[in-house]
Amino acid sequence: MLPPALYWQDNRLFILDQRMLPGAVMFLQCRTYEDVAVAIESLAVRGAPAIGIAAAFGIALGASPGRDEARLAAARLALTRPTAVNLFWALARMEKKIASLPDGNIFEGLLAEAEAILEEDAACNRAMGRAGAALLPPDCTVITHCNAGALATGGHGTALGVIRSARDEGKRVKVFSCETRPVLQGARLTVWELMEDGIDVTLICDNMAGALMKKGGIDAVIVGADRIAANGDTANKIGTYSLAVMAARHNIPFYVAAPLSTIDPGLPSGDCIPIEERRAEELKRLPGGGMLPDDYKIWNPAFDVTEAELITAIITERGVLRPPFDEINNLFPREVE
Repeated sequence: MLPPALYWQDNRLFILDQRMLPGAVMFLQCRTYEDVAVAIESLAVRGAPAIGIAAAFGIALGASPGRDEARLAAARLALTRPTAVNLFWALARMEKKIASLPDGNIFEGLLAEAEAILEEDAACNRAMGRAGAALLPPDCTVITHCNAGALATGGHGTALGVIRSARDEGKRVKVFSCETRPVLQGARLTVWELMEDGIDVTLICDNMAGALMKKGGIDAVIVGADRIAANGDTANKIGTYSLAVMAARHNIPFYVAAPLSTIDPGLPSGDCIPIEERRAEELKRLPGGGMLPDDYKIWNPAFDVTEAELITAIITERGVLRPPFDEINNLFPREVE
């Protein structure tokens, strides 16, 4: 049985330590917002929706002393990871709740809001799954990248939620998962998650995807997202852009599955999306153990941006958006001044 990415119990947030997967299923016990912040920074919890949910509970953990401490928690959590907009969406929602609660013990109110964010995310994923499953043929083979599954969300998943929903509807789905260098979220997490769920999955190296597409028989590429600009440009795990280019070359539909909380209507294009750069040590680790020399120059961006023109459709809980993605503006109307 697939464990949850996180859950609340006994006034603590339990976070599945995804650094340990697939070797061991272990949970971190977060008693403070600093524990949550470190879990996000260290990739113990990852995936844009799950990061946002964890941060919401982190604010609740910081709220026991009062309103000022809850705001300090929000400020600390905002510094953890810059690209995934779900983090800042959840923090803004929690800060709005902080301001609305009466003086006194605000912990219960903030905890209820965090629990609502968790429950809503799981429901959104199932709605996305239904919408996306309709795009896949009865017998289909898809490629996915990174991990956009139940492990990265409140449950069911975004890209993998589409695959799950298609399977649940009786469609025969085969999945090729890219390993997703350098942290191997595809190899460590997606393959394990799909195997646990009884879905046919095969692991490939990232640089095998083009050859696989050229062979034929791939019906779609389905990925998640960490931030989507108002024009449909999408930031996702590094390597996504290459997949999109290759999918376009081979006339394969390229789908992005993400909740509306991943869309940042304030950014006109992907050029404005901040891209996190991570530690060089992630690239220096050798497969057989040991490290590359210290004097190697390393560039390690965690994400890249796929232009809207390469995206066949964006799958959301409100339905399927298609180029030129004008619907995004309708979903986020500007407030009249």
